Amino acid sequence: MDRIIYTSMTGANAAAQRQAVLANNLANASTTGFRAEMSNFRSVPLQGTGASTRVFALEATSGHVDKAGPAMTTGRPLDAMAEGGAWFAVQGLDGIETYTRAGAFEVTAAGQLVTGTGLAVLSDGGAPIDVPPGSEVVLGADGTLTARMAGQPPQPVARLKLATPGADDPLRRGDDGLFRTASGEPLPADPNARLRSGVLEGSNVNPVECMVGMIAASRQFEQQMRLLSTAENDDKSAGQLLSMNG
Repeated sequence: MDRIIYTSMTGANAAAQRQAVLANNLANASTTGFRAEMSNFRSVPLQGTGASTRVFALEATSGHVDKAGPAMTTGRPLDAMAEGGAWFAVQGLDGIETYTRAGAFEVTAAGQLVTGTGLAVLSDGGAPIDVPPGSEVVLGADGTLTARMAGQPPQPVARLKLATPGADDPLRRGDDGLFRTASGEPLPADPNARLRSGVLEGSNVNPVECMVGMIAASRQFEQQMRLLSTAENDDKSAGQLLSMNG
């Protein structure tokens, strides 16, 4: 009897977790540079004496959909979209170098180049970028940041760090939505990486696919709960039969 309870209980929990992943994806369908999370079910045998036949059903995020979202032309000089497999390097709140595809950059009142969420954008030397106050800023295709003061010729300020991860050290999503290397070490700057200025990368989430997945997960959850109810009724019936024979 407890076998169906183990399977149904963990199956319902896994379906609820998948629902949460899909709901998060759907909520970020319009988030710049967002990468959809992938999830899958797996079975894990319960360890312990007398429980070798019990199996847990677990849901696990198996990574993210690594394809570019749609290009959205904005014409804004500080909007950028990394081409190919390149990523922008930014400084996370923990001070560690992290990576993002969200290229809506801004210049703070103090003259620092930051992301839309206020994270410092890093140069190819791994340092935050300071922009001369009051200057007009332009991004080149190779990531070079050029500042022009009124009445003066343009001057290069820094070059954005564009990094391209490889199969030997792939990126992993963090709880903060930023990506870090599996090894924990920063990626080297890719001199061949390019960006498109005046363009933003949209989310690669497919809203229709997410909604269909959420419906399927909801039905799976309901089915698992019905199995639990069936197990409870069977247990009551068995108890009544045993009491009659006793």
